[in-house]
Amino acid sequence: MKNLTITGIIVLTVLGLIFMVVMLYGYPTYRVWSQEMEGKAEFAKAEQNRRIKIEEAKANLEAEKLNAMAEVERAKGAAAAIKIENGALSEKYIQYLWVRQQNNLNDKTLIYIPTETNLPILEAGRAPAKGLPKVSE
Repeated sequence: MKNLTITGIIVLTVLGLIFMVVMLYGYPTYRVWSQEMEGKAEFAKAEQNRRIKIEEAKANLEAEKLNAMAEVERAKGAAAAIKIENGALSEKYIQYLWVRQQNNLNDKTLIYIPTETNLPILEAGRAPAKGLPKVSE
């Protein structure tokens, strides 16, 4: 029984020494490897983000080119419309453009229409604010 105990102690001591050597060498090596892997992952993420930004910039450039082409086509249409009007904007055509532009307005837009003296009627139908006297006619 005495031999078994000494043998067990020696085996445990040797295993303990092996464990300590592995920890003293293996743990720092693992940390270096782990940091290297984290660096590679961050680099790959940064590279992917850069590629995404490049693709977004290309898409924005393409959209701007298409918007510019659309603007050129609108200008050609306006030039053709003016040419049809004999090269000059008539009063009727200006009124037509104004009416067509009204489709883009919302319900809350106020429009002041000038009178014959080119002065707008300024909200004559609204009730006066509290504390202010009524405007007599």
